Amino acid sequence: MASEPNHELEQLLDYIRDNRGFDFTGYKRASLERRIRKRMHEVGIPELLDYKDHLEVHPEEFTHLFNTILINVTSFFRDPPVWELVAGDIIPRIVERVGPHGNIRIWSVGCASGEEAYTLAMVLAEAIGLPELRDRVKIYATDVDEEALAHARAGVYSAKAIESIPPEFRDRYLQPADGGSAFRKDLRRTVIFGRHDLVQDAPISRVDLISCRNTLMYFNADVQSRIYRAFHFALKSEAFLLLGKSEMLLTRTEMFLPLDLKRRLFQRVSAQGEDRPNGRAGVPDDARLRDAVFESASTAQIVVDPDGVLVSANDRARRTFGVSDPDLGRPFHQLQLSYKPVELRSRFDRAIAERRASAVQSVAWHDSNGDSLVFDVQVVPLLWRDTMLGVSISFADVTQTHETQEQLERSRRELETAYEEIQSTVEELETTNEELQSTNEELETTNEELQSTNEELETMNEELQSTNEELSTINDELQQRTDELNDTNAYLEGILSSLSAAVVVLDREFAIRGWNKGARDLWGLIEDEVFGSNFLNLDIGLPVDQLRSPIRQVLAGEEHQALTLPALNRRGRQIECRVSATPLASQDEIRGVILMMETVEE
Repeated sequence: MASEPNHELEQLLDYIRDNRGFDFTGYKRASLERRIRKRMHEVGIPELLDYKDHLEVHPEEFTHLFNTILINVTSFFRDPPVWELVAGDIIPRIVERVGPHGNIRIWSVGCASGEEAYTLAMVLAEAIGLPELRDRVKIYATDVDEEALAHARAGVYSAKAIESIPPEFRDRYLQPADGGSAFRKDLRRTVIFGRHDLVQDAPISRVDLISCRNTLMYFNADVQSRIYRAFHFALKSEAFLLLGKSEMLLTRTEMFLPLDLKRRLFQRVSAQGEDRPNGRAGVPDDARLRDAVFESASTAQIVVDPDGVLVSANDRARRTFGVSDPDLGRPFHQLQLSYKPVELRSRFDRAIAERRASAVQSVAWHDSNGDSLVFDVQVVPLLWRDTMLGVSISFADVTQTHETQEQLERSRRELETAYEEIQSTVEELETTNEELQSTNEELETTNEELQSTNEELETMNEELQSTNEELSTINDELQQRTDELNDTNAYLEGILSSLSAAVVVLDREFAIRGWNKGARDLWGLIEDEVFGSNFLNLDIGLPVDQLRSPIRQVLAGEEHQALTLPALNRRGRQIECRVSATPLASQDEIRGVILMMETVEE
């Protein structure tokens, strides 16, 4: 039976989503609450609603909270058997499939501080060489943690962090940098880091490999299902999905075929109707054919989904308007193309609301070379069986036609152009079989319960690893401060020992805190016998009671007090002892008195 929801936790999650845009509502509640309460314990707040009030008053606390929730435990070549599979099997198959001149696109999901993305780059560089890597490969590394992404973009790592990189790779791809080692610029340029929320943002499309290791285990089953569907859409036909050791994908066999369960390697399965073989060798399937038509069209064209996110742009659109791969997945209204060369945001909204096409003719545009171009712009809603799939926006280049008609007949301003409708292919709805035999249902339930328990244990293991690293850092700092304190104490002890006069250090309670060699020689007592004792209680041949008043005057702020007293030294000889009292001050605070005692020569 499901546990009762924690309403206070839900209020806190709603507040975080509404104020900072982080939607944690799809995360597993047990793990999420445990991480939040860890941060609450660190700031000394026991109640969830009190912590919500703390966030309202201290906005900087959001950063510390997100760093606690988003456990960034990663390393280079993590789980070596997996990377042996990637280097020895997956990458060669991808390289063979795209051919000698084809582009390779890889998506590293939940990249944290970038170790896995750079590992992929090194493995690919070994397979095809650095020059080909620069020209043909794009590795999209995404995460929701901006602080971790900033570290990843810098590409600088400590000596301890790069220990797991093979020595020959370190020599080939890294170079010394301030505070550690940095990856070479030509390798870093192939990795594109960006913030991406798996729950809310559109997936990156047309990728050959998705690496999503130990990221999905934080989400509940419903959100995991949505993410798997997004991965299926993002991958090319028969492309690869690599998961973490805690993620089994037991219930998605109709979308992904397991190739190596032990190392969590899966292959995309085409949806029904997506591939239609016709028995002729060398003929591409329908999806690839439509992609090729879209990509090679002479008309610049982009596709925006119903939520207003740019999902595709063909080659002509990228070259004409400067649309780049990182722009895919961004809100359309944030791009310059949404209002230049013509305002398209309102037309997009109207196409979604009214489900009818609209056009804007004779739109002037100056490209990057300074040439004047004229476009006819069409905004066409894409419908499939009365379902809104998105909006196609095409820019037909009518520059020559426009110039010819202006020269021949300026009175006629209407341009004739052919309307070409290109309907983009989207992933067909997932078909599931709800009528399973009772034995299969029991087995699936048992497997999912075991998987959930395994994911919880993996989460706790990573939390313990993170805590252990924090304790190790604190222990190193404590050892350093202990060494500094020992050096300081030895230095002060050397100073006191080198003075020929007798020196006694008292705290504000007249307790002895220092007793040098001169004091031992003059009064016959060693430091261990007097340390911590009240100086006025000593019987050393010196009328110490007469020093009570001078010591209190120094403690009250007098700079110096001195007087000469008759005394008996350790040999019982009568002497005249001159006693000087000076304050022991630290940071403008008098913390005790320093007594210097010398025999007055006759």
